[in-house]
Amino acid sequence: MRPAGSLNDRWLWPYVFKNQDTSVARAKKAASDYKKAIGHPEGLAELMVFYCGRATGFCNDVGLQDEGYFDALVRIFDQALKTLGMLPAGRRSGQLSRLNAARRISHNFGFGIGDDMDGMLAEFRSDA
Repeated sequence: MRPAGSLNDRWLWPYVFKNQDTSVARAKKAASDYKKAIGHPEGLAELMVFYCGRATGFCNDVGLQDEGYFDALVRIFDQALKTLGMLPAGRRSGQLSRLNAARRISHNFGFGIGDDMDGMLAEFRSDA
């Protein structure tokens, strides 16, 4: 289930053939609004994991090479892991699998993005 995930989907994976642009700020707004309004860690983690999956999928699909987009992706990945750390261990596995898939895809981008995510995930696992 994706709580309001489709709200930021257009900004993460725009229709490039219609000259739509990405917008990190607008994409992150759904998670920010959710955190302010409800703030349940599980729902917030879902939005962040959704963000990571869509962002990596889009970059991989269209070959996007945007440093700002990549920086935001790495920050959200880190925040997603921190938010997952607030959940009971039994509630993390599905989300971690999806983050791991995004991490694997990120190795296709260069710029050390996959390496950064590797380190974050390893640290998360050692702390868990």
